[in-house]
Amino acid sequence: MLYSICRRMLRILYAVLFRFEASGLENIPSSGPVVLCSNHISLLDPTTVGTKVDRKVHYMAKAELFDVPLFGPFIRSLGAFPVKRGGVSKEAIRTAIALLKEGKVMGIFPEGSRSAAGDSAGKKGAAMIALKSGAVVIPVAIIGKYGIFRKMRIKYGKPIDMSDFIQDSSSDTLERVTETIMINIRKMVKEG
Repeated sequence: MLYSICRRMLRILYAVLFRFEASGLENIPSSGPVVLCSNHISLLDPTTVGTKVDRKVHYMAKAELFDVPLFGPFIRSLGAFPVKRGGVSKEAIRTAIALLKEGKVMGIFPEGSRSAAGDSAGKKGAAMIALKSGAVVIPVAIIGKYGIFRKMRIKYGKPIDMSDFIQDSSSDTLERVTETIMINIRKMVKEG
C-alpha cells in the first residue's frame, strides 16, 4: 500500500521535474522472478528504475540506513533490505535469491558504484543472483542527467537469454554473464 502511494507520487514528480519517459516496459514479465540490471549514475537511480514498473522492485541498501530512526523502517517497507559495507554479504545474497524464488523483482546495479554511462566493469553478484534464482534478466539504461526540467529517459531492454549459462555457475561463466549484461546496458545508453 505504502509502496503504491509512493510510486504514484514519484511518477507525478518525475514527469514534472525530469520530463521522465520510459520505453520497453512490455519487456518486464508480469509475474515470476525478474532482475532489473541498470547502469548507476546517481543516488536517485533506485527510484528511477522502479517508478514506472507496475511491480514492486526490491533493492539492497547500506545497512547503516536501516539504523536511522523512521527512515530505516520506511525503506524496509518499500522493499529495501540491508547489505553490509565493503561488498555484498552472503546474507544479502541469500535474501536476494529468496525474494526472487518467491517470484519478486530485484533492482541491481552491476557496477556496484556510480559511473557515467555504464562504462565501468560490472561485478559478478548480479549474474550469480540471477543464475541461482532462475530469474529473467532485463537490462536497463538510465539516459540523461538529473536536473530540474531536463529530459530523462529509461529503457527496459529485452530479456537476456541465459540458456547457455544456466547449468554452470563457475567464475568464468559469471564473468561472461556479467559482461553480457554490461554490453546490453552500454548499448542502450549509447543508442539513447
